[in-house]
Amino acid sequence: MEVTLREVRDADLPVLFAQMNDPEGIRMAAFTAEDPSDSARFEAHWARIRTDPDVITRTVVGADGDIVGHAGVFGPPEEREVTYWIGRQHWGRGAATATLRTLLGIAPERPLHARAAADNVGSVRVLEKCGFVVTGRERDYANGRGEEVDELLFTLRY
Repeated sequence: MEVTLREVRDADLPVLFAQMNDPEGIRMAAFTAEDPSDSARFEAHWARIRTDPDVITRTVVGADGDIVGHAGVFGPPEEREVTYWIGRQHWGRGAATATLRTLLGIAPERPLHARAAADNVGSVRVLEKCGFVVTGRERDYANGRGEEVDELLFTLRY
C-alpha cells in the first residue's frame, strides 16, 4: 500500500480519535490510554505532542487521500521509540509496513525502540520487516485488555 506522512492537522483528529476507539484495534494494541473514549484527554494529549519539538508525529494518508492512521517518534535521545496506529479498515494491506518504513526515513537517529503485545502478530511482523529485533520481554498491565499482557521490546540499531 502506498502511503504518505504529513503534519497532523486539526481536521485529522476526529478520524484518529475514531480509529483509536475501535474495540479490535484497542485489543490488538493492548497498551492504550486508560480510557480511550475520553475525548478531553485525547485532545490534551494531541495538543501537547503536536507542540513538543522532540516529538515527531504524522498523519498517515493513503493514495486515495483517506486518513489511514498516525505514526510518531518520541522520547529522549537514547530511548527514542516509534509508535503507529493504523485504522482497522487498512489492516492486512501493507499500510503499517509502508508507514514505518517512511517514518524511519523521517527519523534517521539510531537506535530506535518499539514495543508490541507479544500476541500482536501483525505488529511484530511489521517491526521485524523494518529491521527491528527483539531485545527484551516484559509483562505489564494493558489498559486495552484489562489484564497483564506479555510485551516484546524491539531495537533498530542501523
